[in-house]
Amino acid sequence: MMSAQQIFLRDAMRRLNMTRDSFADRIGVRRRALDTWLLPEDSSEFRSMPGIVEKFVDEIVQREAPASGDTQSVHTSLRERIAVEGKPQLLSVDQFSRESLEDLFRIADIMQPIARRQKVSRVLEGAVLGNLFFEASTRTRVSFGAAFCRLGGSVCDTTGFTFSSMAKGESIYDTSRVMSGYVDALVVRHPEQGSVAEFARATNIPVINGGDGPGEHPSQAMLDLYTIQREFSRLGKLVDGAHVAMVGDLRYGRTVHSLIKLLALYRGLKFTLISPVSLEMPAYIIDQVERGGHVVEQSQSLEEGLRGADVVYATRIQKERFANEAIEGYTPEFQVSQALINRVCDAGTIIMHPLPRDSRPGANDLSTDLNHDPRLAIFRQTDNGIPIRMAIFAVLMGVENQVQHAMRDVTWRTPSRIGPDDASFDGLD
Repeated sequence: MMSAQQIFLRDAMRRLNMTRDSFADRIGVRRRALDTWLLPEDSSEFRSMPGIVEKFVDEIVQREAPASGDTQSVHTSLRERIAVEGKPQLLSVDQFSRESLEDLFRIADIMQPIARRQKVSRVLEGAVLGNLFFEASTRTRVSFGAAFCRLGGSVCDTTGFTFSSMAKGESIYDTSRVMSGYVDALVVRHPEQGSVAEFARATNIPVINGGDGPGEHPSQAMLDLYTIQREFSRLGKLVDGAHVAMVGDLRYGRTVHSLIKLLALYRGLKFTLISPVSLEMPAYIIDQVERGGHVVEQSQSLEEGLRGADVVYATRIQKERFANEAIEGYTPEFQVSQALINRVCDAGTIIMHPLPRDSRPGANDLSTDLNHDPRLAIFRQTDNGIPIRMAIFAVLMGVENQVQHAMRDVTWRTPSRIGPDDASFDGLD
């Protein structure tokens, strides 16, 4: 399981913005020693970090961690810093600074032993989550529900517009106010952009945006960036200066809208946006990213656009967003396949997708022939949705400081790896 030692060291590297190699040099130890300190406690090669090293690392972090410029952070909780009009709600990635985002990631690290089925916690015992999904969902709905349950809460689900009272003409305001009398937090997915914000305005309980049409999907972007950080830690890379290629439906794909804005909180990134002209990223998002000092290139050539990429983030065509528009220009040349990745990417490239991917013939999505490639991070990506969403609930409901002290061992047996085809580094550590 992830130990307090692992959490401490990962947080130190994150705050100092160092790779494992540079961090080992800074604290004067061999890289091999650092690696053994970062292993799960049940590994035969795990070693405890000497107390004097821990004290030294803490001193370095206090002295050298870059100042955030966020003067609020010294005096206010993360819950208060990301609040929307004073309410503990998550509607947009625009609520986050780089520091508050990394504070959330530190809490997600604490959640890992629970998410990975070695520990249990009951800090939300008695609390009820309302999952209001007016649009089809599997991963997001179940992931939010599982995250809430793993903190001891329970979940009430409703799925589909036709099965809700809104089909009878009930307003968003009335639905939100009524549901708030039943549950302690709401996760809402709705096909219309801005609708989740309407739900939030009608209540004081935590409301989380589970996707609002072509707008945003903030928790997905957070788990995506958290995955990139963890993959980069293994590969000795930093998010600063990375080359990220985004492929597919960049016009309607809300996951890429949120992710590119979060990545823009870092420094000196290069984005290659690869899509047909009809599916290009909205101009206002590109302008926002470029104002942050990043390089944005647009391309219609997948082969040229992927060269040198540290991250390849593929998306499916959001056919449900099209009215009477035709999908033009999305040809087989836009499929991310094993042959293409082998031809233009190196061993350290990370391949991601928010899922679901369309595996049907002619879909031109992320190819299933990459399933056994260790560069494919899509299942590690989905697994990371649990600790991230647990962290979101804990922060919004004010229990994040109770979790670590309220853990106990699980009583059931869990597999060492969830999937039979998982990569060797993808165990339940």
